Amino acid sequence: MISRYSVYVSFCLSLTVLALDNGVALTPPMGWNPYNAFLCTTTELQYRAAAQSLISLGLTTLGYKYVNLDCGWQGKTRNSTGGFTWDTTQIPSGIPALSSFIHNLGLKFGVYSDGGVFACDFVGGAAHYLGSLGHEASDASTFASWGADYLKYDNCYAVNATDFVDDTPPISIETHYVTMRDALAATKRPIVYSICEWGVQDPARWPAGGVGNSWRISNDIGPPPSWDNLFRIINQLVPVTQFAHRGAWNDLDMLEVGNPGLTAAEQQTHFAFWAAAKSPLIISTDLTNVSTQTLDILKNTRLIGVNQDALGASIKFMRRYTNDHDVWAGPLADGSTVAIIVNWQNASRSLTFNLADVELSSATATDLITGSTLGKLTGSFTSTVAAHGSMVLKLSNGVSAHAPKFTFYDAATATNTLAGGANTRAVNSSVTVVGFVGQGGTLTFNNVDGGPAGGVKLLSFDYINGDFVFGNTACSNCRNAFVSVNGGTPVQAQMPISAQSWDILLEGYLLSMPGFKPGKVNTVQISNPTAFAPDFYRLGVA
Repeated sequence: MISRYSVYVSFCLSLTVLALDNGVALTPPMGWNPYNAFLCTTTELQYRAAAQSLISLGLTTLGYKYVNLDCGWQGKTRNSTGGFTWDTTQIPSGIPALSSFIHNLGLKFGVYSDGGVFACDFVGGAAHYLGSLGHEASDASTFASWGADYLKYDNCYAVNATDFVDDTPPISIETHYVTMRDALAATKRPIVYSICEWGVQDPARWPAGGVGNSWRISNDIGPPPSWDNLFRIINQLVPVTQFAHRGAWNDLDMLEVGNPGLTAAEQQTHFAFWAAAKSPLIISTDLTNVSTQTLDILKNTRLIGVNQDALGASIKFMRRYTNDHDVWAGPLADGSTVAIIVNWQNASRSLTFNLADVELSSATATDLITGSTLGKLTGSFTSTVAAHGSMVLKLSNGVSAHAPKFTFYDAATATNTLAGGANTRAVNSSVTVVGFVGQGGTLTFNNVDGGPAGGVKLLSFDYINGDFVFGNTACSNCRNAFVSVNGGTPVQAQMPISAQSWDILLEGYLLSMPGFKPGKVNTVQISNPTAFAPDFYRLGVA
């Protein structure tokens, strides 16, 4: 088994003490939610039709069992005793009747509320649906009495009655979610608790595993869906994969499979990545008008098996070939490895996957998209991959590759050259980084050893990048660094965030660079002519 994974798995298992002791969501929840298809206007008939469609389309037998309400079902005033009400136009039969209907089909019923004064809406905050802030005990008791099996708990109006959506709230929102957690526990009903705070205040590090069964790591995936949204969310997952474990999951948001805006290949990549990241798989398309292509993606039992794997370990970021492809991988309970290779290019092309990028020299491979057996792979595997498509491989009987050994050079050492505004910053008593690299600032490592032969060297960068975003930018949740050796042509390195703060390192970002000379005579310079790069702690040379 891969050595890096053995450490990773041990860490995951040590985190299980932080999971909610509510006996649910031991594997990522699967089901349906209307928001990406219908926003906040879902009717009772649409909820009933979705529940029936889950059964008639054969989705329930694969694990899609939750039918969850989203915004728009709530009333706008409480009843005479302060209790939660519903919109009788949207839900004329009432929530208890709808819950009974769904339960009688053998499915689970989920409700939606908000940890704020009012709930979220899609009309700029004007709807003023009921929120649960200050009413947590009463509302949790009401939801339980209705037979709720799942609560999606949103984050609008969390600060006050006029602050609709706040990405940087001046208060700790963790306390809102802890209060509802305790209120749900007091009902004694096992209810999946889905924290939907959009990644605000880095919930994976609260740690949310002791607060909810899942927590959103990012802003919404849509609507409308886009490849740029997927890129933003994938980058935001990089620093928190280790927090996923049984009963507690990183939530990458609901699925856009079946909705316009993504190509078939992009939808396939989306589903496969979400499954391997152990995100909840919540369908969010109109199941009464669903294509065969959509069902083929949603019903892939091999990928569902990865998502529901008993080990509960997420894939993790292994290597990025900037503007070309990503490699992610993670362990499965049977000792095999799942690897996802994402094609970042906008065209179908021949793509080569190097097994060394998942620390293997050979393995027996199965294509988890098609089910094809690929036989024994040694060294590398090349296949045609669609634009923004992916290889998704199960690697069994793997033989470990020899891990590279690095000589490290601290960025802040006095022998390096800092120019154009680049400067040192003490992170703590043991870590000092060089920041303000870019926008004219440069960091040059001097006297770097090219070994006896020089040539191409594998470099490893440890850095800090806390530049997280809630919308799409030119480099969403990443920063670009341009690396040159001995004054040669700079090579772009697109470096994901290391956390949502500027005090946590990402270790081991790999980049192969040519141009080294024999001996300790080399320079490695980092720059960015138009934006800032991450703050660098050290450089490793294999």
